[in-house]
Amino acid sequence: MSTQSNPSPSHSHSHSHSHSHSHSHSHHGDLVAHDAHGGHGDLHDHDDGTPHSTFKGYMTGFILSVFLTAIPFWLVMTKTFDKPSTTALVILAFAVVQIVVHMIYFLHMNTKMEGGWSLLALVFTLVLVVITLSGSIWVMYHLNTNMMPPSAHDMKNMP
Repeated sequence: MSTQSNPSPSHSHSHSHSHSHSHSHSHHGDLVAHDAHGGHGDLHDHDDGTPHSTFKGYMTGFILSVFLTAIPFWLVMTKTFDKPSTTALVILAFAVVQIVVHMIYFLHMNTKMEGGWSLLALVFTLVLVVITLSGSIWVMYHLNTNMMPPSAHDMKNMP
């Protein structure tokens, strides 16, 4: 053993050791480093920016999801709104709220997760989906109105 007394676990030796001693010393250093980190039992106390799941959080998300599913069914079954387009818009609004509830309570997404990159990726994905869907609907609508063959009634009125 060395005659130096240094309490630091990460001290470096300037003199040479035999292979067996340095091998046992590296294991001792790993144990000291692991103990300095707090051991396995304390790993859950670290705040790494990711939200932790709780039973209360899951139940809150579940209850909100049930209500956000039941209310649109009730709106359709009782024909609460006179116009179907109003019912469709209200159902779409409930669907958007349901998506947000799922992302927060079940996917655990927030602005702190991964330094905000997951939220940025979500926004980018939503923008791409909106552009793709609106562009597709616009193209299909114009193809339908401009490219459909004329009906028999229109053919009779042609010069």
